[in-house]
Amino acid sequence: MCLAHITGDDVWLKDPYLPKRDVALIADEAGGLAHDVADEVRAAIAEVMQDVKTGKRQMSDAPDTQRLTQMMSVCVGETVGSEYVPMFMEDLHFVDRDVSWSQASDTSATRIQDSKKDFSVLIVGAGISGIGAAIALDRLGISWTLVEKNTSLGGTWLENNYPEAGVDTPNHFYSYSYARRTDWPAYFSKRDDVLGYLEDVAEQFGISDCITFGTTVDEMTWDESHQAWNVVLRDAVGVRTILASAVISATGQLNRPKKNVCVGSDTFGGDLFHSAEWRHDVDLSGKRVAVVGTGASAMQFLRSVASTAKSVTIFQRSPQWVIRNEHYHREVSAGAQWLLENIPYYYEWYRFGLFWRFGDGLLKTLRRDSEWQYPDRAMNRHNDRHRQQMTAYIEAQLVGRPDLVKKSLPGYPPYGKRILVDNDWFQTLRRPNVELVTASVEQVHEKGVIDSDGVSHEVDVIILATGFEAGKLLSPMKIRGRTGTLLSEVWGDSDPRAYLGITVPDYPNLFCLYGPNTNVAHGGSLFFQAECQLRYITSCLVQMLEGGVASIDVQKGVHDDYNERVDQEHSELVWTHPGMRNWYRNAQGRVFSPMPWRFVDYWEMTHDADLAEYHLTRQ
Repeated sequence: MCLAHITGDDVWLKDPYLPKRDVALIADEAGGLAHDVADEVRAAIAEVMQDVKTGKRQMSDAPDTQRLTQMMSVCVGETVGSEYVPMFMEDLHFVDRDVSWSQASDTSATRIQDSKKDFSVLIVGAGISGIGAAIALDRLGISWTLVEKNTSLGGTWLENNYPEAGVDTPNHFYSYSYARRTDWPAYFSKRDDVLGYLEDVAEQFGISDCITFGTTVDEMTWDESHQAWNVVLRDAVGVRTILASAVISATGQLNRPKKNVCVGSDTFGGDLFHSAEWRHDVDLSGKRVAVVGTGASAMQFLRSVASTAKSVTIFQRSPQWVIRNEHYHREVSAGAQWLLENIPYYYEWYRFGLFWRFGDGLLKTLRRDSEWQYPDRAMNRHNDRHRQQMTAYIEAQLVGRPDLVKKSLPGYPPYGKRILVDNDWFQTLRRPNVELVTASVEQVHEKGVIDSDGVSHEVDVIILATGFEAGKLLSPMKIRGRTGTLLSEVWGDSDPRAYLGITVPDYPNLFCLYGPNTNVAHGGSLFFQAECQLRYITSCLVQMLEGGVASIDVQKGVHDDYNERVDQEHSELVWTHPGMRNWYRNAQGRVFSPMPWRFVDYWEMTHDADLAEYHLTRQ
């Protein structure tokens, strides 16, 4: 792809240089080419790069729509629509992704500068989204304050420091498009590397020293007279109130651990903690450990716990679909790092391949086929093929243990719950000191737990891998809008809704990042989502300041129509499969967390805000 891009020569987009299509999560580095062909490509790129270095060759101009569409299709081995071109042109840096001020007259420019002086934004949360928000506002010269409840930045990646915590999305995609890192040590790096990346980015863009740590938002009330939010902040010293022209909530969906899940927890005589609040002071050596939950966190820490503890008893309400990823524990070679750093467009094309394999290429396989003859087991033919592959993998891992196979095979379609990447889970289940119990914890007592089958298990330590209060977005902040109604009352019990996942009627100038129905359950990257949402938010703010608008409040009809489309789309996707229980749905069965759209569609929806969809209050 780099040869075709640099030279503009179509020969590299034809046989025998066409990459072979495969279904691996990360593509074969040689594209499936024959050895002699791969050697020819390497020799050609070396010659081209030498010519570029000596000035014999100039870099090709940006490809037009037709050519870039062709190149993207060749890259992933299947047809890619032209709607991806504008988005990828931004990732290639041929087009600026950021919103900018219009080239107005000197008089208008002066007025805008005056408006900016009186306009300030409060950002709540210094994780992926909050750091990105500060960078985006800083670029525009808009005043901002960033408060963070913890004593350091990083959000989820600061708080979740359990053994082997790491990403299950490739690093080169799980990162900001404008802050690329070519020397990731692994394809799927661990928590310390991800946190270090966030710290480096915040330092690079001058954000680190501007964050107010150890500070929470108690409540916010819309002040109509000032067209701003009265915000009550709390820190170790006490309480103070500030006025914010706009508020960006970057608290996310996974920031409040779900801990009140076991009756009698306070009677336990041993150590009990949530995986997101790992007790590193608790030595598990020789201990009998209970693990409650079998989701993503448990998948990552179980093998470390089992290698230390005397025994581990895992309580599983329902099994999870698990995939094998041969790159999961693999380091990125020095040669690959060199290519990513030195070959023009190599990094960008590699990211596009990841975007396709970990995102939009998957969504179509999660849609219900009304003519599919086995709807109980899969959504469609492709989804059933995934089921067969995962089933074969699980059976191979547990060969000779039909008891564990029976406990480990889900009955629902693949992707109905979050897909997990195998971290030696099944090999750990085979250990003599590990027991998998297919029952939930009914009660905790002084010496252990009683499961839902009435069996008592004596343990010394209980680890809760029970997830987060995902449905209680923006909790525990008390947010009162124009009518004085608490947002928590509007959203009720785990039913948050927002236009584009960002704005809510009656709550002017309040913007959510990683809000309702923006989670990435069919692949993707939260960095990508944050950049889309920040593009939209900054588009709103620039139009407001340039147009003399004090506040915007999304129209209820616009908001409701959008959420109706969200629900309609979800009705055809795997997360609403009959009988499906997952944390993506509330008690009424509504899917409130995942996004139902292709990522390219969400990119387009959020690219340019239309203030005609809002009630405007002018200055």
